[in-house]
Amino acid sequence: MAATESRLLDPTAVAEEQLQEGHGETPGREDSLRPRRLADYIGQSELKQVLGIAVAATRSRGEALDHVLLHGPPGLGKTTMALVLAQELGVRCRITSAPALERPRDIIGLLVNLQAHEVLFIDEIHRLNRVAEELLYPAMEDYRLDLTVGKGTTARTRSLPIAPFTLVGATTRAGALSSPLRDRFGLIQRLEFYELEDLQAIVVRAAGLLRLQLEVDAALEVARRCRGTPRIANRLLRRVRDVASVQGHEHIGVELVQEALSLHRVDDRGLDASDRRLLTLMLEGYGGGPVGLETLAAGLGEDPTTLETVIEPFLLQQGLLQRTPRGRLVTAAGRAHLGWPVQQAA
Repeated sequence: MAATESRLLDPTAVAEEQLQEGHGETPGREDSLRPRRLADYIGQSELKQVLGIAVAATRSRGEALDHVLLHGPPGLGKTTMALVLAQELGVRCRITSAPALERPRDIIGLLVNLQAHEVLFIDEIHRLNRVAEELLYPAMEDYRLDLTVGKGTTARTRSLPIAPFTLVGATTRAGALSSPLRDRFGLIQRLEFYELEDLQAIVVRAAGLLRLQLEVDAALEVARRCRGTPRIANRLLRRVRDVASVQGHEHIGVELVQEALSLHRVDDRGLDASDRRLLTLMLEGYGGGPVGLETLAAGLGEDPTTLETVIEPFLLQQGLLQRTPRGRLVTAAGRAHLGWPVQQAA
């Protein structure tokens, strides 16, 4: 019995210890799974170091933090980092997305209502329309809005000062940003997929906040299946919690994690049904490739952008898929994972 208990984490105690240290999180509340301070943000060590220095220097000068562009695959913590930066700066973070800023008055209303040094977070910033983007140029550089009043021969330009602020932009497609917009960001950082050790720590922390008793190996099993992405790790942990709750398990072990995630068709490498559909289509329909992105999208009934930004990055990272000048190609590792003979490679 003692041996079994020694293999159990007590993540609730870890979360309560963080509370005592002043991290301001409440165990049991799902909306508090996001870290709130840089010290609580697990992984992305280089990013934290760069932003930590920038925040400390900014606070010492009493200025607004330089504008920050965060890019990388979805689910890696770009929104969370914007909230963390605002918390570290002691200001409010206003959150919006580029598709919501369709009309000039939408972004003008946001900018004129900003208080000094506040953070404005714009998700999917690569989707800003031209008018909104041009309004941002003087706002980012000189903290002013250049507005056109009147029409035709009576039109005139009027400058409206706004409070110094920090724009944090997030995108999964950094190359889609125009050069004038990208060059106005003082800090440009990429978020990378997380290491297994960091993912396990994230799962342990989330389990504590959800008041789950999770075995060490079970936390590792969830981490192995979450595609290197904290958002997916938290989602999978909730699904495991559902099964444990229904079946009446107080402690969650590896077997329960495997049972729960198999119900959601997540395999031992983190591939889900969409990943396997893509690889299977390439193998069965095109001999493993090479095959073009548009052809694959049509065959799967998916948007090409979804394939390129959501599904492909993890398969590329795992070495199951390869991009070549002629198209996508299933690697020997990809064939082996699906049980296809490696010697059939083109």
